[in-house]
Amino acid sequence: MLGNSIREEKENLEEIFLSPFAAKAKYSKGRLYPEEECEIRTCFERDRDRIIHSKAFRRLKHKTQVFLAPKGDHYRTRLTHTLEVAQIARTIAKALNLNEDLTEAIALGHDLGHTPFGHAGEEVLNELLPEGFKHNEQSLRVVDILEKEGKGLNLTLEVRDGILKHAKGKGPILSEKDKPLTLEAEVVRISDIIAYTNHDIDDAIRAGLITVEDLPEIVKKRLGLSHSERISTLVKSVILTTKESQKKAILMDEKCLDALIVLRDFLFENIYFSPVVRKEFEKAKKILVSLFEFYYKNFEKIEYFQKASQIFNNSSKERIIADYISGMTDRFALFQYFEFFIPKPWEIPFNLGGLAYEI
Repeated sequence: MLGNSIREEKENLEEIFLSPFAAKAKYSKGRLYPEEECEIRTCFERDRDRIIHSKAFRRLKHKTQVFLAPKGDHYRTRLTHTLEVAQIARTIAKALNLNEDLTEAIALGHDLGHTPFGHAGEEVLNELLPEGFKHNEQSLRVVDILEKEGKGLNLTLEVRDGILKHAKGKGPILSEKDKPLTLEAEVVRISDIIAYTNHDIDDAIRAGLITVEDLPEIVKKRLGLSHSERISTLVKSVILTTKESQKKAILMDEKCLDALIVLRDFLFENIYFSPVVRKEFEKAKKILVSLFEFYYKNFEKIEYFQKASQIFNNSSKERIIADYISGMTDRFALFQYFEFFIPKPWEIPFNLGGLAYEI
């Protein structure tokens, strides 16, 4: 069939033009459940499209990155963060002749499991769930189980592995521990850090929490003063250092890596744990704790949870509630809180000139 030849042509082009170390769609380790191949798209292209068309992806636009419900329109959300990661990752992957489709799919799916109110929500669920909660593990749960009412997206192993292993926290930026299966996933890991360290600084400056002058000297000297200059410096470092090494690993030169570590530490100390941000985070945590306790107490009375219990019959009450809360947008969580905990005005009808009014 003509359609099959289009996909096969793409796979043959990957063999010719991609790096020997790149992941090739033709040799994918496959999906959780076998499927017929698409006539036009490679398996990694299909994964990317499935993620973009998922409900979880659309919800990212109303999830906090750092600043909760900011009044300005130019602060990052979890969706804009995801798009910035994807663009940085694609730039690096293309320069290194890696698989752009796989790289993009991992990048677009890496934060699907993030909670409302940023890391405040993750802290709450980690405390309330007996088994703990990590957003990268939840992202994998979203694509494996939660999407399509228990059917999941049935992604390839390479994309699923990249989603699970993208998170670094405050651990070493370049480490042999928990290395993903593909270089494309390594690219997403470093691109995630490059993106959030720089756009969170940009947002913090916009919010008036810091100024450019407050940045550590090593950051200003080695990475640059502007947002674009810092990203450009780091991206070039990854590309050139990896190419020069001729090793099967994504690398960064020591000067840039040291400066990036200092920048990340500066973010944690001066922004993520600043009194201004933490004050709002504590409010958000109280909202989510209240919702979790309410849902647990009224689990049998809420229709959604009854349906979810049938679909996810191997999951505990706590797990089902955590899945529900982690999928919320900030504004839906607030709506639910107002619905269950804020008194509603009492409507009292009265007559005025023979007409009924309600106030």
